[in-house]
Amino acid sequence: MKAVLLEADAVNHNDLSWEPLTKLVDTKIYANTTEQDKYEHIGDADILFVNKVKMDEEIFEKCPNIRYIGVCATGYNVIDLEAARRHNVTVTNVPAYSTDSVAQLTWGLILESVCHISKHNESVHNGDWIKSEIFCYWLAPVSELAGKTIGVIGYGNIGRRVCEIAKAFNMRVLVNTAHPEKYNDAKVEFVDTDTLFAEADIVSLHCPQTAETEKIINKSNIDKMKAGVVIINVSRGGLVDEADLAAALASGKVAAAGVDVVSVEPMKEDNPLLNAPNVTITPHMGWASVDARKRLVDIVANNFKAFTEGRKENVVS
Repeated sequence: MKAVLLEADAVNHNDLSWEPLTKLVDTKIYANTTEQDKYEHIGDADILFVNKVKMDEEIFEKCPNIRYIGVCATGYNVIDLEAARRHNVTVTNVPAYSTDSVAQLTWGLILESVCHISKHNESVHNGDWIKSEIFCYWLAPVSELAGKTIGVIGYGNIGRRVCEIAKAFNMRVLVNTAHPEKYNDAKVEFVDTDTLFAEADIVSLHCPQTAETEKIINKSNIDKMKAGVVIINVSRGGLVDEADLAAALASGKVAAAGVDVVSVEPMKEDNPLLNAPNVTITPHMGWASVDARKRLVDIVANNFKAFTEGRKENVVS
């Protein structure tokens, strides 16, 4: 078998070994692959390891040797699963490898939004504390999380972990999920979105992007929220109408926002959030702790090993 890894730099910045994978199959590794060079890179390979490169009917027709696609991520929306089935291509993904890492960044963004750590650190390094006539100062109101209400939309692995941490901060936890009947959790309150928007001091998104959730953060829903709400998105950029959120930040209706994802990635210069006030933006890095990326490589390798042995491991098609 001949394998190609199309987007190595999306997972590994030379701080991990690909040996768990390369010991299983002869693998040509590309740092990155674009829509323009994907056919050249794939060639006559039987096995593909991909992240964001689209796999559609045209790919399967032009590259008929493909028999297996290992998605190096949890989301697999870049793969046309129906086309994969028609061409007898097995597709696997990597679920739940970065739960703690993404939950950790979620709380990093929340703490930044309510404590303004970066702003105060910058002030100190600019000499403001040295010049201060008193022993302390603050540049923006710092809020306690205890007693506040967090509204979590989505109750998968990451959403549940975020809720667990919220309880440690002594917060009230509201949850909106498509199937609350699946859970018996007395530590959270399952509510509809209108209730969540009306009562939450912090709204944190941990749901997939679907027809129902696309741009769920929009002017209409922001209008239902408390003045001074904080909005966090570490899930999918398409969950937010970025122009509406930028306007709400400018008006002060939304006190702060933290986002790790945007609608088009890499971020474009004309993204409305780029110049909005009181927003912290990180470059889709919530999943990317060295610990999570090592788990990802190991699971990608184990998925492929199972395929070669005729077993199904994390098969999505």
